[in-house]
Amino acid sequence: MTRALHHLALGARDVERVAGFYREAFGLAEVARHHTESGVLRSIWLASGETLLMIEHTEEPARPVQGVGAGPFLLAFSVTPDERAALERELERRGATVEQRTAHSSYARDPEGNRVAISHYPRP
Repeated sequence: MTRALHHLALGARDVERVAGFYREAFGLAEVARHHTESGVLRSIWLASGETLLMIEHTEEPARPVQGVGAGPFLLAFSVTPDERAALERELERRGATVEQRTAHSSYARDPEGNRVAISHYPRP
């Protein structure tokens, strides 16, 4: 039996800013906000198809990854070849400079330096 991916959790020092980036740049819908008992924003959950992207508050500094790193090192969103250039421009407009391109993918960083990609790489 194949299991679908339920969620990905991404730690962020500024939950609101990082969630806003994914909401606005990639059109992810906000589905929930969670607060601590004292009322401080703890997380924002965004829907990406059937998978949730949970932006969770952390005090830990970001782990900048270059290339392939140990553990999770990249969030890649599906685009069509025709959508790629427009989404690259949108990322650039939001301050996420495209730092690398391949034949099928473009790579940038979210506001806290996490690697993000848009890709139309053919699936097997």
